[in-house]
Amino acid sequence: MTSVADNEIGAQAVAAYQRDGYVVFRNVLDAELIKEVNDHVDWLQARHPDVRPEQLGHVFLRDDPFWIRLVSDPRLLEIAALFVGPDLALFASHYISKPPYSGQPVLWHQDAAFWPLDPMSVVTLWLAVDHSTPRNGCVRVIPGSHRSPVAAMRDITTVESVLGKEIAVEVNESQAVDIVLAPGDVEVHHPNIVHGSNANTSPDRRCGLTIRYIPTSTRITDPEVPYPSAFHLQGSPGVNSYQPRPRYVEGRHYPFAGRSEWI
Repeated sequence: MTSVADNEIGAQAVAAYQRDGYVVFRNVLDAELIKEVNDHVDWLQARHPDVRPEQLGHVFLRDDPFWIRLVSDPRLLEIAALFVGPDLALFASHYISKPPYSGQPVLWHQDAAFWPLDPMSVVTLWLAVDHSTPRNGCVRVIPGSHRSPVAAMRDITTVESVLGKEIAVEVNESQAVDIVLAPGDVEVHHPNIVHGSNANTSPDRRCGLTIRYIPTSTRITDPEVPYPSAFHLQGSPGVNSYQPRPRYVEGRHYPFAGRSEWI
């Protein structure tokens, strides 16, 4: 990936994000790290066999050194800083791994409808672990919908889905854009953009990692303090309390390259 520190590249990305509500960066992470991410997903599923692979959420990352190492990768922080500034914290992160033939859809929604943040200054980086295509249930967005207010959500029980909810307004699906990604690519989207994904009925898994970065001036208003997935990553710590950085313990944690630095 050409460095986003290049002023022209960064400015173009921010302009696209402001116009459309999303932007894509190609080849952000190298194949070796993506291989580790794949193995990490397998390790998590083996540790939590009772949890659907679409639900490997932020409650599992507090005691997971590799997960924190991954979301702290300088290449990801460089992208996040373009959109919310250099003082960064992790708010949440979630693997949505849709298994072949049975992967659940994510119904149309806006992330801002769910999150205890004040103000709603936050950016999502969606890291492709697998090839993500219309065939296996890639992310779909409604360009420009981030300029609309945050709509109410409604419960949906007629179809099994990742969130169990959908946006309570009509969505013109003819406007949807499929976000086709290769492993290591990153899609960035606004908290207000209307987005979702179809079920995976293909023979290929579709796994992505959502990473929600906040500027440290954004307050996490959840009553649990520190929030389970709140980690200070870069710059001034700002207004929140944070989880301590987990220490790597052999036999307890996923083994990864560079783990000696986390002991």
